[in-house]
Amino acid sequence: MADALEAFRASGSSWLTLPFFADGQADVVAARVDGRIAAGAQVLPAPDRIFRALRETPLQDVKAVILGQDPYPTPGDANGLAFSFVGAGRLPASLRVILAEAGSDRAAGGDLTPWARQGVFLLNSALTVEAGKSGAHLRYGWAALTDEAVRAVSDRPEPAVFLLWGAQARARAALIDADRHGVFESGHPSPLNRARDFPGSDPFGRANRWLAAQGRRPIDWRLG
Repeated sequence: MADALEAFRASGSSWLTLPFFADGQADVVAARVDGRIAAGAQVLPAPDRIFRALRETPLQDVKAVILGQDPYPTPGDANGLAFSFVGAGRLPASLRVILAEAGSDRAAGGDLTPWARQGVFLLNSALTVEAGKSGAHLRYGWAALTDEAVRAVSDRPEPAVFLLWGAQARARAALIDADRHGVFESGHPSPLNRARDFPGSDPFGRANRWLAAQGRRPIDWRLG
């Protein structure tokens, strides 16, 4: 992963101003991940996709923020964007719920790259995972990047909307200046969420209405 980190640093991304990259935290995380690779673990996604959320949506372009947990642990499924699915199998259950709420045709697939390119920052709380081991890298130090990225968007003068789904994402509401930004919270889209408080919460419509009220172009949430 150290090579992926160096390639990202060479990109000149606006996210490189975060302390995570400037004070050595990123190098510590990279060393831990590379240690697992050296031990024989299969780390996902592919190295060129690890920082893809930051590459696709520069800090200055962020209009909306959606936080996930970590990449899909099946090889070939994740492409570096939270909830985005590019695998050959059936769409993950949470993503099916998300796309139904967004009014998107499932036949269009689950690649959320079109959202990212409209300014939707799709960031996972851990940018790496191990094959077959969901959550394996959640305690590797990636959370500092997530916290700093949320604060960086909140600190900008441009308004953005934060869609916080589930307990982990909602815990970061305290990092956001809700007087200047839109913050819409709900339960997680997972069918395992017994409260079932994501379907019908209209996060995408609420986000677009809020953006329009701030004079910002709404997002086309449909795929295909």
